[in-house]
Amino acid sequence: MGFRANADQQLSFGDRMNRLTEREHRILEKSWAEPFATRIFPLIDELKFSVLYCTDNGRPNTAVNVVIGSLLLKELTRLTDEELLESILFDVRYQRALHLTSCDEIPFSDRTVSRFRERLYKYELETGEDLLKEEIERLSGELSKVLKIQSNVMRMDSLMVSSSCKNMGRLELIYTCISNLVKFMTKAGRSEILPAGLLKYSEDSNKNSVCYRMTKEEVSPRLESVTSDALLLHGVCADIPEIVVTDEYKLLSRMLEDQTTNGQLKPKDEINSRSLQNPSDEDATFRRKSGKGYQGFTANVVEACDDDVNIITHYDYEVNVHSDAEFGADIIEHLGKQEEETILISDGAYASEGNFRAAKANNIELVTTNLTGQVPPEMTGDFQIEGNELKACPAGHSPLDCKYNEQKEEYRAHFDKATCENCPHKEECPVVMQVKRALVRVSQKSIDRAQRTLNLSTEEYKAHARKRNGVEGVPSILRRRYGVDYMPVRGLLRSKMWFGFKIGAINVKRVIAAALNATFLTLFVENNVSNLLSDSFCKQNCFSQAI
Repeated sequence: MGFRANADQQLSFGDRMNRLTEREHRILEKSWAEPFATRIFPLIDELKFSVLYCTDNGRPNTAVNVVIGSLLLKELTRLTDEELLESILFDVRYQRALHLTSCDEIPFSDRTVSRFRERLYKYELETGEDLLKEEIERLSGELSKVLKIQSNVMRMDSLMVSSSCKNMGRLELIYTCISNLVKFMTKAGRSEILPAGLLKYSEDSNKNSVCYRMTKEEVSPRLESVTSDALLLHGVCADIPEIVVTDEYKLLSRMLEDQTTNGQLKPKDEINSRSLQNPSDEDATFRRKSGKGYQGFTANVVEACDDDVNIITHYDYEVNVHSDAEFGADIIEHLGKQEEETILISDGAYASEGNFRAAKANNIELVTTNLTGQVPPEMTGDFQIEGNELKACPAGHSPLDCKYNEQKEEYRAHFDKATCENCPHKEECPVVMQVKRALVRVSQKSIDRAQRTLNLSTEEYKAHARKRNGVEGVPSILRRRYGVDYMPVRGLLRSKMWFGFKIGAINVKRVIAAALNATFLTLFVENNVSNLLSDSFCKQNCFSQAI
């Protein structure tokens, strides 16, 4: 299939718009379709995706901007792939939004979007380049211009994303890995090499009797039994070249590496959180947060916030053992050196000394609403430092001598012993009384951390904290409206793709809402009628009623 860019739509005599009445035209212009068609659809960059298609002159592709636009609308209006197809074929709003009203036969089939998603998935699998993420973030920059967001304040938050795979216990996990490989070998006609005791794993009815129908005392013996079977199967297949390259064998090998040591089951607390959770989703990991266990992935969203409008400018999607501090480091590196000072607001989980320093080097002020870990005494922040020399302690006394350990980033200074013994900060100060002098050892990290702790109580930081609260609504929207925990796909790359379209849909909805609100205000000013704000008018023009 060859790539062909979507030419500008030429209105034809048979254009569907020509068959609408004046009243239908007015209603269509007030719907979500018009701002999508005029403000969003033209911004989609097709050329970026030309690498997904061959360069010959074969059958042309379905226009990329139509496919991406349709997938954004799918998330926006919460449709299935089948419902999306029907809406595009029979609903003039979707046709107007995607510039398809002049097509004699709309170039869209039941496989159009699934084939496009498959192309994206295979391309990232081969190259490591996420074309969709690049486009969604580029598009968010263009939409920021549409919304006239000029603020240099950004805020971020993370959320857990559940995998759609079943949460398996240890016994069921081991059993399933064995069963998958035995069934594969049976279908491949290699069951003759299997010991007779393993053939039962190919029977669907056997799983219930092994994994579920038992007392508490029977769990441990059955766990040891299936583990022995797993080790036996692994050994039987280890010398068969066409078997060891299969996914079923690789997952069995990974499971045994995660769950056993020298042929013995590991204690539960020794199993790594990156261990295999379910053979049907080998990318999912396990993480415990706030006392609750999560199986799946985690995402980070960064939002540019202005007084009235916001837009999600960046997002990341990783396995859920990826920490918030790592997300913070990733986004700081991604933003790079800023021409104007940028404020990046987050909660305390993003705080780390490396992140603060990286942010400062890139002209970014990383503002965390709290700090995790041990907090040094407040007076530690009052040590006076110039260059690599400690000039004075919090009480204003100068040291007798001072040395700086560059490797440990630590100051080592001696003070007059009598002075330190009578100092009001003696109980809080990291001072050690020696025979003749008083020794103070304090690290630059402790000084910086104490100063940040003091900043948290300032009005400026409190204002930032209040502004950060707004981004917490994004995870809630992703869960409630966009069903992020129920995506019908598995694996990191596939679920990240679906997540990207959900982020794009949030941004699209905000632009459409702003456009419809502007239209509403224009109508109000032009008509200047007191009853314009009647219930019927509001229902007709309110965006929440539109989609």
